[in-house]
Formats: sequence, C-alpha cells, structure tokens
Amino acid sequence: MLMPTHILPGLRHLPDSNTMSFVAYEELIKEGDTAILSLGHGAMVAVRVQRGAQTQTRHGVLRHSVDLIGRPFGSKILYSTDIALLTMMLELRPGSVVCESGTGSGSVSHAIIRTIAPTGHLHTVEFHQQRAEKAREEFQEHRVGRWVTVRNQDVCRSGFGVSHVADAVFLDIPSPWEAVGHAWDALKVEGGRFCSFSPCIEQVQRTCQALAARGFSELSTLEVLPQVFTVRTVSLPAPDLGAGPGPDAGPFRSGTPMKEAVGHTGYLTFATKTPG
Repeated sequence: MLMPTHILPGLRHLPDSNTMSFVAYEELIKEGDTAILSLGHGAMVAVRVQRGAQTQTRHGVLRHSVDLIGRPFGSKILYSTDIALLTMMLELRPGSVVCESGTGSGSVSHAIIRTIAPTGHLHTVEFHQQRAEKAREEFQEHRVGRWVTVRNQDVCRSGFGVSHVADAVFLDIPSPWEAVGHAWDALKVEGGRFCSFSPCIEQVQRTCQALAARGFSELSTLEVLPQVFTVRTVSLPAPDLGAGPGPDAGPFRSGTPMKEAVGHTGYLTFATKTPG
C-alpha cells in the first residue's frame, strides 16, 4: 500500500485516463506542489496536483472542497475516486448493460458510458422531469445518446423499465432499500453486481438488510476518506554506526499531511446476485 508519509519515485504508478498505461509519480509531482492522494481498491490511486495557478489531474482523481464552490444548493456530488471505484467493483467493461437511478447531473452516467461503450448500454432513471430532460439533451450533445436510454419515473415504484438484462445496477437515491427488489429483477437471471451510494450509515444499514432479505450475497460497504499532502524533496544524513558517517542518503519525495481535508464523502455498498 502507499504510505502517506513517503512517496518514493518509481515505486508506485497511476492509472492514466481509461487505459491501463501508467505514469510514474515523478512525472506528476514536483518540488513545492500540493497534491491530493487517495487510495482506491487495491493499487488504484488518485492524484491531483496543484502547481501554481494550474491543476494537473488523472482519471479517478479526487475533487477538493474548493471545487464545490458555486454548485447549486442541493446538488448531489459523487467524487471521482468513488466513481472510479464503483465502475471497477461493478466489473464494468465494453459490452456491459447497466441500470442506474437517479441520473442527476449525469456525471456518473458519463463515466459508465465511457466504460461500457461501444457495445454496451445504460438504462438510467430520473424521478425529476426537468433533470431527466436536461440529461437526455446533454447525452445527445455529447454524442453518447446511442448508448443510453433515459426514463422519467420513480424507480422505487416503477423500477427501471427493463427486466433481466443488466450486468450491474447502481443506485444514487435517498432510499435505495425501496428499489432493491427492482434491482434484482433488472439484473440478469445468471446474476450480476449491485452498488448504492449513500451519505449516511443509517441508509447503508437499511439497504444491507433489504439486500440480504432479497437474496443478495457478498455484501460489503466501503468509505473513501481522502487526505491532502504537501510534497517536498528531502535528503537525510546517513546514520553513524561507529565507523564514521557515510554519504548522505539520496533525495526522496515526502508528503506532509495538511490540516484541511475533504473528509467523509459517503458510503459505497456492493452486493452480488448469484444464479438460483
């Protein structure tokens, strides 16, 4: 795992965009930079580097609190690190069929579409009519409309509008436990993956109870807790072991935690529908 106090050049690498090519730390982080680092699942690491007035980013990067300035009151925010984690944990790939609710701003929808294109499809459900219409317009403007179907309905009452077609289901709604049955029906008979995003642990508890009662297995809940670091180059003197001091240790990169941190972003709850 990445140790937060030492960032050793060449020892860790970062996923670059949606590919599996890698970029070394030393290409991203320079003397005097401010970097935001966050561990995802396994070796997935998110990095954002502030260099003067410019910001350098990579796929799966964490948003800082200043990015929320100017957002309309009531906006639902799902951090990019959470999005990167959920697409991986849902085992999405080109050709996957996904059901999602609610659509909201469409940020998660776009991430899903980029992952499942060019042969997959997203069925997204939004309760609010104006948001559904706006999302549908933006999908067309961004030329991804062919991979997504938008429905304006209450997923807790009416479901996703499809049955037994989805490889994965994602819920970002206030009461996901009320849609667990519809998620089960939307997933393929041979099984699939489930994920819900909730800001409060009480929502997680009720969702997990509903998932277990419906027959889902492999329930797990993950929380993302990012930390801000100031990166600098450090040289340490060699220890004196009795034969005289040796040469100084070569410079290495070190990250010092800053006082400000985004803190809790929310909980991602995953589960599996198994055949039979």
